[in-house]
Amino acid sequence: MSRKRNKDRQIIENVSIEAVAAEGNGLAHIDGKVLFVPKCVPGDVVNVQITRSRKGFMQGSVLKLVKESPMRQKPFCPHYGVCGGCTWQALPYSKQLEFKQQQVEDQLTRIGHLNLPPISPILGSEHIQDYRNKLEYTFSDRRWILAEERFNPDGSEREFGAEELVGLGFHIPQMFSKVLDIKECRLQKEPSNAIRLFVRNYALRHGLGFFDLYRHTGFLRNLMIRSNTAGEFMVNLVIGTPSVGASPSEEDISKAKALLGALVEKFPGTVSTYLIINNKANDSYDGCPLIHVSGSPFITEKMEDITFRIGPKSFYQTNSEQAYRLYCKVREFAALSGTEVLYDLYTGTGTIALFLAKNAAKVIGIEYVEEAVADARTNALDNNVDNAEFFAGDMKDVLSDEFIAEHGKPDTIILDPPRAGIHPSVAQVILRASPTRMVYVSCNPATQARDLQILCGQYRITRVQPVDMFPHTQHVENIVLLEKC
Repeated sequence: MSRKRNKDRQIIENVSIEAVAAEGNGLAHIDGKVLFVPKCVPGDVVNVQITRSRKGFMQGSVLKLVKESPMRQKPFCPHYGVCGGCTWQALPYSKQLEFKQQQVEDQLTRIGHLNLPPISPILGSEHIQDYRNKLEYTFSDRRWILAEERFNPDGSEREFGAEELVGLGFHIPQMFSKVLDIKECRLQKEPSNAIRLFVRNYALRHGLGFFDLYRHTGFLRNLMIRSNTAGEFMVNLVIGTPSVGASPSEEDISKAKALLGALVEKFPGTVSTYLIINNKANDSYDGCPLIHVSGSPFITEKMEDITFRIGPKSFYQTNSEQAYRLYCKVREFAALSGTEVLYDLYTGTGTIALFLAKNAAKVIGIEYVEEAVADARTNALDNNVDNAEFFAGDMKDVLSDEFIAEHGKPDTIILDPPRAGIHPSVAQVILRASPTRMVYVSCNPATQARDLQILCGQYRITRVQPVDMFPHTQHVENIVLLEKC
């Protein structure tokens, strides 16, 4: 291993990648420091340019792959290495599962310092391509230009026409204003790719402007494609406005509706379309007006005897098949007999609550997003579930000793919080409620470990089950069963 200096940046040659870090980066040790390097596989030998150096760690980028790891495989996606998704494609799926299993164990023990039972083998995804039911794309009037595109064969700098500069795709990692124009994505079943390409080409043929991410102005802003296991599609087209806070013209609305009309004619499996007007400086759809353009107001997904409506703003687990396996495991851990009061905290659109309702006497769901709670109540009505109630509000404000006194002491609590985990005050209310058992579902084992450390003063962990919801990424879901000491 050798070191060089290049334009004030250090280069380290022949770095041996030892493992995969929790964030999905390759990990090595250099002179007592940990070095994190993206897009590496354990066993790779690489030349690395250091991009950041702190007291205990360094970050770098690969300049050259000197020697490939025996476990490295050819990525299946043509955009691998530039697009920010599916960063573990170079790892065989069996190895991905091994690393995710180890990640769960490391974070629960090193962060939470928890006493654990044997961790169950991770539940892998049956499908590792075409598994997502939702993708969101961004329009850009100045797409990311790839290095190999910049020059002509004679070495001169290439000039691009206006139509060559636009893009419809994903944001480049850590560069929100840069969008990679996607030719093919293997995350959602066809005709997802065909729909995206049709929209892009239609926009160019009809002179529809793409969004300016710097000035937050422009016409076509985002494209969301949702699907269900029945093969039906919902397409949501998001348009911008001439300036932040402004309203679109009737002409622009007509043009957007015409695009969606042409799309439905081309792809009859598109059973629902919406127009969303976003005049904000961010991409959040909260508070944005919706115009239902065609077809059904929703698509549906079925789990056993429960049918869920999925609208343009609904939250639903993006890997439908794995979500079912996860919910079955939650039901197994909850071990309900039919007499319990069940609290489902961070209930979303009530998917877990409704899935378990027939096994409980009473279900209480709490969720921050009011639109999600409205969906949960509608889903309860549609499925004739009359023992579930849903409440909207910030968890630390809604879940109180008074709330529990009014609605009943929980025998069992399901926790499925966002990545940040649960608020300390929520943990204290839960401890005072003292349910017999809790099932904690987390998409972030690090914050889960922190929360479990608080809860384990009165509870013991009896089962741990990792679940892979997102193949080819570093993300892992984890289920923990806690029982009263």
